[in-house]
This record gives sequence, C-alpha cells and structure tokens, in this order.
Amino acid sequence: MNPLLEFPVTDEILTSYALAIGADLLGYRNHIYRVLNFYRAISGIEGLPSEAVQIAGAFHDLGIWTDQTIDYLEPSVRLATDYLANRQLSHLSGEVTALILEHHKVRSYAADHALSVEPFRRADIIDVSLGLLTFGLPRAYIKTVKSVLPNHGFHGMLLRQTARQFLRSPLKPLPMFRW
Repeated sequence: MNPLLEFPVTDEILTSYALAIGADLLGYRNHIYRVLNFYRAISGIEGLPSEAVQIAGAFHDLGIWTDQTIDYLEPSVRLATDYLANRQLSHLSGEVTALILEHHKVRSYAADHALSVEPFRRADIIDVSLGLLTFGLPRAYIKTVKSVLPNHGFHGMLLRQTARQFLRSPLKPLPMFRW
C-alpha cells in the first residue's frame, strides 16, 4: 500500500487554524497524515478514510495550540463539534468525539465506534512511538510513511510541552492519557 499524500478535508481544516498552529503547522500536518496512513493500513482501506476519521484527525491534537495546553482532549472535541455543527455534520459528532477522546487510551477501545476508534488509537501510538510499536504493520511501511511525511519537529514540540506540564503539575504530567 502506498501512502496517500493528500487528505483534502484535513487540509481545509488545518488551513483555517494555520495562524493558531503557527510554526508547528507542517509538523502537525505530517503527524496527522502519518496517522491517517497508518489507520488506512491497519483498517485495510485503499482510499481515503471516512469523513469522520479525517475530521477527527485534523482536530485530535488541535487544542495544544488553540488553548495552549497539553490537556487538549476536551478543547479539541469542542473545536470539532463546533466545526461539525457549522457544517450540518452533527450526525458525525459521536464518532468524532470518541476518536478524539480515546486516541490516548492506554488499553484497547471496545465501546461505541470501536471499528474506527481502535485503529485510529493504534495509528496514533505508532506515530507517537516513532514506529517502535507497530501493531503488526510492517516496519518497512512505517519507514516509508515517515520518510515521505517527515517529522518537522512535531515530536520535539510534544516533549517540550510535556516537560512544561510536568513542571506545572508533576502529579499529572500526562493529562491526555486515559485508562
């Protein structure tokens, strides 16, 4: 499977938040694109993922920039549900909300929308772990995706944000993780 290099729904959303994301835009975009490609591979999808998955992909970490916090799940959901409401897509809000809220779940996800949430969760873990965790994806495919969609400082930004969170709240250093 060849990586896709265009996700129009995601790009449209990211364009509207380009000023908020600032210098991290390319790094975040490539993170989303890597996640969406890993999602496709895990799910066995040849074309674009569903609209809900693409929308959730764009919004899943966006609260980092819009609300300037590493505790970004709720702000990201708020942004996504506003987007859905403004486009008469509220019927997707349950799935998009689950995709965003559960993408850092430590254990497997088996509740509503599990057929999209669990592969999305795994895809994000593959990227955040820099491919150390593969969930059965061939390492060669992960390497290919990473080479055509380079990091551009995304993981460094996450480390800096996590370090700031730890200094502010050492008892809750990773508030985005769910059990």
